[in-house]
Amino acid sequence: MNASSLQALIDDIVAATRSRCDEGAVADYIPALAKVPPDRLGMAIATLDGTVLRAGDATEPFSIQSISKLFALTLALRREGESLWRRVGREPSGTPFNSLVLLEREQGIPRNPFVNAGALVITDVLCQRFLQPERAVLEFIHGLLGRTDVAIDAGVARSERQHSDRNAAIAHFMRSFGKLGSQPATVLDAYCAQCAIAMSCADLARASLFLAADGRDPLGGSPVVDALAARRINALMLTCGAYDAAGDFACRIGLPTKTGVGGGILAVVPGRMSLCAWSPRLDANGNSIAAAAAIERFAAETGLSIFGASVA
Repeated sequence: MNASSLQALIDDIVAATRSRCDEGAVADYIPALAKVPPDRLGMAIATLDGTVLRAGDATEPFSIQSISKLFALTLALRREGESLWRRVGREPSGTPFNSLVLLEREQGIPRNPFVNAGALVITDVLCQRFLQPERAVLEFIHGLLGRTDVAIDAGVARSERQHSDRNAAIAHFMRSFGKLGSQPATVLDAYCAQCAIAMSCADLARASLFLAADGRDPLGGSPVVDALAARRINALMLTCGAYDAAGDFACRIGLPTKTGVGGGILAVVPGRMSLCAWSPRLDANGNSIAAAAAIERFAAETGLSIFGASVA
Protein backbone atom coordinates (compact mmCIF):
# COMPACT_ATOMS: atom_id res chain seq x y z
CA MET A 1 0.00 0.00 0.00
CA ASN A 2 1.24 3.50 -0.78
CA ALA A 3 1.20 6.41 1.67
CA SER A 4 -2.12 7.81 0.53
CA SER A 5 -3.80 4.41 0.86
CA LEU A 6 -2.32 3.91 4.32
CA GLN A 7 -3.46 7.38 5.38
CA ALA A 8 -6.99 6.70 4.20
CA LEU A 9 -6.97 3.38 6.01
CA ILE A 10 -5.89 4.72 9.40
CA ASP A 11 -8.35 7.62 9.07
CA ASP A 12 -11.11 5.07 8.52
CA ILE A 13 -9.90 2.85 11.37
CA VAL A 14 -9.84 5.72 13.87
CA ALA A 15 -13.32 6.85 12.81
CA ALA A 16 -14.71 3.31 13.06
CA THR A 17 -12.99 2.49 16.35
CA ARG A 18 -13.70 5.68 18.28
CA SER A 19 -16.94 4.27 19.69
CA ARG A 20 -14.86 1.74 21.65
CA CYS A 21 -13.23 4.51 23.68
CA ASP A 22 -16.12 4.12 26.13
CA GLU A 23 -15.09 0.57 27.01
CA GLY A 24 -12.83 -0.26 29.96
CA ALA A 25 -11.34 2.02 32.60
CA VAL A 26 -8.29 4.28 32.91
CA ALA A 27 -5.37 3.22 35.14
CA ASP A 28 -6.57 5.09 38.22
CA TYR A 29 -4.17 3.28 40.57
CA ILE A 30 -1.71 5.91 39.31
CA PRO A 31 -3.76 9.02 40.19
CA ALA A 32 -2.15 11.24 37.55
CA LEU A 33 -3.27 8.84 34.81
CA ALA A 34 -6.86 9.00 36.03
CA LYS A 35 -6.97 12.64 34.89
CA VAL A 36 -6.35 11.89 31.20
CA PRO A 37 -9.44 12.52 29.02
CA PRO A 38 -10.67 8.99 28.27
CA ASP A 39 -12.17 9.76 24.85
CA ARG A 40 -8.81 10.13 23.08
CA LEU A 41 -7.85 7.87 20.17
CA GLY A 42 -4.84 8.31 17.94
CA MET A 43 -2.95 6.20 15.43
CA ALA A 44 0.32 6.70 13.55
CA ILE A 45 2.49 4.77 11.10
CA ALA A 46 6.19 5.25 10.36
CA THR A 47 7.54 3.60 7.21
CA LEU A 48 11.14 2.78 6.38
CA ASP A 49 11.43 5.72 3.97
CA GLY A 50 10.81 8.14 6.83
CA THR A 51 7.15 8.87 6.13
CA VAL A 52 5.04 9.34 9.27
CA LEU A 53 1.26 9.20 8.88
CA ARG A 54 -1.11 10.39 11.61
CA ALA A 55 -4.82 10.02 12.39
CA GLY A 56 -7.01 11.19 15.25
CA ASP A 57 -5.12 12.26 18.37
CA ALA A 58 -1.79 10.94 17.07
CA THR A 59 0.20 14.05 17.98
CA GLU A 60 -1.00 14.35 21.60
CA PRO A 61 1.65 13.23 24.11
CA PHE A 62 0.70 10.61 26.69
CA SER A 63 2.49 8.67 29.40
CA ILE A 64 4.17 5.75 27.65
CA GLN A 65 4.50 3.73 30.89
CA SER A 66 5.57 0.14 30.08
CA ILE A 67 6.41 0.96 26.48
CA SER A 68 9.46 2.63 28.02
CA LYS A 69 10.67 -0.86 28.97
CA LEU A 70 11.34 -1.46 25.29
CA PHE A 71 13.78 1.45 25.08
CA ALA A 72 15.40 0.63 28.42
CA LEU A 73 15.92 -2.97 27.28
CA THR A 74 17.46 -1.80 24.01
CA LEU A 75 19.84 0.51 25.86
CA ALA A 76 20.80 -2.25 28.31
CA LEU A 77 21.46 -4.67 25.44
CA ARG A 78 23.71 -2.08 23.81
CA ARG A 79 25.76 -1.97 27.00
CA GLU A 80 25.64 -5.57 28.20
CA GLY A 81 25.11 -7.68 25.10
CA GLU A 82 24.05 -11.31 25.47
CA SER A 83 25.29 -11.45 29.08
CA LEU A 84 22.11 -9.55 30.02
CA TRP A 85 20.13 -12.79 29.75
CA ARG A 86 21.92 -14.20 32.77
CA ARG A 87 19.94 -11.73 34.90
CA VAL A 88 16.53 -11.85 33.22
CA GLY A 89 14.70 -14.57 31.31
CA ARG A 90 12.95 -14.63 27.96
CA GLU A 91 9.79 -16.57 28.77
CA PRO A 92 6.18 -15.44 29.23
CA SER A 93 5.19 -15.33 32.88
CA GLY A 94 1.54 -16.33 32.73
CA THR A 95 0.94 -13.98 35.66
CA PRO A 96 0.01 -10.28 35.96
CA PHE A 97 2.76 -7.78 35.14
CA ASN A 98 3.21 -6.77 38.79
CA SER A 99 3.08 -10.26 40.29
CA LEU A 100 5.59 -11.63 42.82
CA VAL A 101 4.37 -15.22 42.51
CA LEU A 102 7.19 -16.68 40.39
CA LEU A 103 10.09 -14.80 41.98
CA GLU A 104 10.45 -17.03 45.04
CA ARG A 105 10.29 -20.26 43.05
CA GLU A 106 12.81 -18.93 40.52
CA GLN A 107 15.26 -17.46 43.03
CA GLY A 108 14.56 -13.82 42.24
CA ILE A 109 15.24 -14.04 38.48
CA PRO A 110 12.35 -12.47 36.52
CA ARG A 111 10.78 -14.37 33.65
CA ASN A 112 11.24 -11.58 31.09
CA PRO A 113 12.21 -7.90 30.85
CA PHE A 114 8.66 -6.67 30.29
CA VAL A 115 7.07 -7.77 33.56
CA ASN A 116 7.75 -5.23 36.29
CA ALA A 117 10.31 -7.43 38.04
CA GLY A 118 12.28 -7.78 34.81
CA ALA A 119 12.03 -4.08 34.07
CA LEU A 120 13.41 -3.31 37.54
CA VAL A 121 16.40 -5.55 36.81
CA ILE A 122 16.95 -3.70 33.52
CA THR A 123 16.76 -0.41 35.43
CA ASP A 124 19.28 -1.78 37.92
CA VAL A 125 21.63 -2.56 35.02
CA LEU A 126 21.28 1.03 33.83
CA CYS A 127 21.82 2.33 37.38
CA GLN A 128 25.21 0.61 37.31
CA ARG A 129 26.06 2.25 33.99
CA PHE A 130 24.64 5.78 34.23
CA LEU A 131 24.47 8.43 36.95
CA GLN A 132 20.90 9.27 35.84
CA PRO A 133 19.50 6.17 34.13
CA GLU A 134 16.13 7.74 33.39
CA ARG A 135 17.96 10.57 31.59
CA ALA A 136 19.95 7.99 29.66
CA VAL A 137 16.72 6.36 28.43
CA LEU A 138 15.28 9.76 27.56
CA GLU A 139 18.41 10.83 25.68
CA PHE A 140 18.43 7.52 23.83
CA ILE A 141 14.90 8.31 22.64
CA HIS A 142 16.01 11.83 21.65
CA GLY A 143 18.68 10.24 19.47
CA LEU A 144 16.14 7.97 17.80
CA LEU A 145 13.85 10.92 17.07
CA GLY A 146 16.53 13.43 16.16
CA ARG A 147 14.95 15.96 18.54
CA THR A 148 15.07 16.81 22.22
CA ASP A 149 11.55 18.04 23.00
CA VAL A 150 10.29 14.72 24.44
CA ALA A 151 10.38 14.92 28.24
CA ILE A 152 9.57 13.17 31.50
CA ASP A 153 6.24 14.29 32.96
CA ALA A 154 7.30 15.19 36.51
CA GLY A 155 3.74 15.07 37.84
CA VAL A 156 3.17 11.53 36.55
CA ALA A 157 6.58 10.40 37.84
CA ARG A 158 5.82 11.80 41.30
CA SER A 159 2.33 10.23 41.35
CA GLU A 160 3.68 6.87 40.26
CA ARG A 161 6.52 6.90 42.79
CA GLN A 162 4.12 7.74 45.62
CA HIS A 163 2.01 4.71 44.71
CA SER A 164 4.79 2.19 44.01
CA ASP A 165 4.37 -0.12 47.00
CA ARG A 166 3.99 -3.25 44.87
CA ASN A 167 7.08 -2.43 42.82
CA ALA A 168 8.97 -1.67 46.03
CA ALA A 169 8.03 -5.11 47.34
CA ILE A 170 9.28 -6.70 44.10
CA ALA A 171 12.56 -4.76 44.27
CA HIS A 172 13.23 -5.68 47.91
CA PHE A 173 12.31 -9.31 47.25
CA MET A 174 14.79 -9.56 44.37
CA ARG A 175 17.47 -7.83 46.43
CA SER A 176 16.97 -10.44 49.16
CA PHE A 177 18.06 -13.03 46.57
CA GLY A 178 21.08 -10.94 45.61
CA LYS A 179 19.60 -10.13 42.19
CA LEU A 180 19.49 -6.35 42.55
CA GLY A 181 22.79 -4.50 42.92
CA SER A 182 21.46 -1.01 43.61
CA GLN A 183 19.35 0.18 46.50
CA PRO A 184 15.62 -0.43 45.77
CA ALA A 185 14.80 3.27 46.26
CA THR A 186 17.36 4.26 43.62
CA VAL A 187 15.96 1.74 41.14
CA LEU A 188 12.36 2.78 41.84
CA ASP A 189 13.12 6.48 41.39
CA ALA A 190 14.67 5.83 37.99
CA TYR A 191 12.00 3.33 36.92
CA CYS A 192 9.04 5.57 37.79
CA ALA A 193 10.63 8.53 36.01
CA GLN A 194 11.34 6.41 32.93
CA CYS A 195 7.72 5.23 32.78
CA ALA A 196 6.56 8.86 32.96
CA ILE A 197 8.15 9.81 29.64
CA ALA A 198 5.46 11.46 27.51
CA MET A 199 5.33 10.77 23.77
CA SER A 200 2.76 10.80 21.01
CA CYS A 201 1.76 7.96 18.71
CA ALA A 202 3.78 9.62 15.95
CA ASP A 203 6.84 9.87 18.24
CA LEU A 204 6.62 6.22 19.28
CA ALA A 205 6.15 4.93 15.75
CA ARG A 206 9.21 6.86 14.57
CA ALA A 207 11.38 6.01 17.58
CA SER A 208 10.77 2.26 17.23
CA LEU A 209 11.40 2.13 13.49
CA PHE A 210 14.84 0.55 13.99
CA LEU A 211 13.06 -2.64 15.07
CA ALA A 212 11.53 -2.90 11.61
CA ALA A 213 14.96 -2.43 10.00
CA ASP A 214 17.15 -5.15 11.56
CA GLY A 215 18.31 -2.78 14.29
CA ARG A 216 19.47 0.05 12.02
CA ASP A 217 18.17 3.59 11.75
CA PRO A 218 16.53 3.32 8.33
CA LEU A 219 17.18 6.98 7.51
CA GLY A 220 20.72 7.53 8.77
CA GLY A 221 21.74 3.91 8.27
CA SER A 222 23.66 3.75 11.54
CA PRO A 223 23.12 0.72 13.82
CA VAL A 224 21.01 1.21 16.93
CA VAL A 225 21.53 -2.43 17.95
CA ASP A 226 22.79 -5.38 15.95
CA ALA A 227 20.38 -7.53 13.97
CA LEU A 228 20.41 -10.33 16.54
CA ALA A 229 19.45 -7.97 19.36
CA ALA A 230 16.65 -6.50 17.23
CA ARG A 231 15.36 -10.01 16.58
CA ARG A 232 15.48 -10.79 20.31
CA ILE A 233 13.51 -7.64 21.15
CA ASN A 234 10.86 -8.33 18.50
CA ALA A 235 10.51 -11.92 19.73
CA LEU A 236 10.03 -10.72 23.31
CA MET A 237 7.44 -8.19 22.17
CA LEU A 238 5.49 -10.97 20.47
CA THR A 239 5.64 -13.41 23.38
CA CYS A 240 5.69 -11.08 26.41
CA GLY A 241 4.81 -7.56 25.28
CA ALA A 242 1.10 -7.40 26.09
CA TYR A 243 1.15 -8.35 29.77
CA ASP A 244 -0.86 -11.52 30.37
CA ALA A 245 -2.59 -11.25 26.98
CA ALA A 246 0.45 -11.75 24.72
CA GLY A 247 -0.86 -15.01 23.30
CA ASP A 248 -4.21 -13.42 22.53
CA PHE A 249 -2.48 -10.49 20.82
CA ALA A 250 -0.36 -12.90 18.75
CA CYS A 251 -3.53 -14.63 17.58
CA ARG A 252 -5.51 -11.44 16.95
CA ILE A 253 -2.77 -9.22 15.51
CA GLY A 254 0.19 -11.42 14.59
CA LEU A 255 2.80 -8.71 15.14
CA PRO A 256 5.34 -7.91 17.87
CA THR A 257 3.63 -5.45 20.23
CA LYS A 258 4.39 -3.58 23.44
CA THR A 259 1.60 -2.11 25.48
CA GLY A 260 1.47 0.34 28.39
CA VAL A 261 -1.12 1.23 31.01
CA GLY A 262 -1.06 4.79 29.66
CA GLY A 263 -3.15 3.34 26.82
CA GLY A 264 -0.49 3.10 24.13
CA ILE A 265 0.20 0.05 21.98
CA LEU A 266 3.24 -0.12 19.74
CA ALA A 267 3.52 -2.70 16.94
CA VAL A 268 6.32 -3.59 14.53
CA VAL A 269 5.99 -4.95 10.98
CA PRO A 270 9.53 -6.25 10.32
CA GLY A 271 10.94 -4.98 7.05
CA ARG A 272 8.04 -2.58 6.52
CA MET A 273 6.97 -0.16 9.26
CA SER A 274 6.12 0.47 12.88
CA LEU A 275 2.80 1.75 14.17
CA CYS A 276 1.26 2.98 17.38
CA ALA A 277 -2.29 3.47 18.61
CA TRP A 278 -3.40 5.12 21.84
CA SER A 279 -6.60 5.31 23.86
CA PRO A 280 -6.60 5.55 27.69
CA ARG A 281 -9.28 3.06 28.74
CA LEU A 282 -7.91 -0.42 29.53
CA ASP A 283 -9.15 -3.98 29.81
CA ALA A 284 -8.57 -6.20 32.84
CA ASN A 285 -5.05 -7.08 31.64
CA GLY A 286 -4.00 -3.41 31.40
CA ASN A 287 -4.19 -3.12 27.60
CA SER A 288 -6.07 -0.40 25.76
CA ILE A 289 -9.30 -1.76 24.31
CA ALA A 290 -9.71 0.79 21.49
CA ALA A 291 -6.01 0.87 20.58
CA ALA A 292 -5.89 -2.93 20.36
CA ALA A 293 -8.99 -2.94 18.19
CA ALA A 294 -7.43 -0.33 15.89
CA ILE A 295 -4.19 -2.28 15.42
CA GLU A 296 -6.08 -5.56 15.00
CA ARG A 297 -8.17 -4.00 12.25
CA PHE A 298 -5.06 -2.59 10.58
CA ALA A 299 -3.41 -6.01 10.53
CA ALA A 300 -6.55 -7.67 9.19
CA GLU A 301 -7.19 -5.14 6.42
CA THR A 302 -3.58 -4.97 5.23
CA GLY A 303 -2.80 -8.66 5.64
CA LEU A 304 0.41 -7.69 7.43
CA SER A 305 1.42 -10.37 9.92
CA ILE A 306 4.65 -12.17 10.69
CA PHE A 307 2.65 -15.39 10.24
CA GLY A 308 1.59 -14.61 6.66
CA ALA A 309 -1.38 -12.94 5.03
CA SER A 310 -4.40 -12.44 7.23
CA VAL A 311 -7.59 -14.34 6.42
CA ALA A 312 -9.81 -11.90 8.33
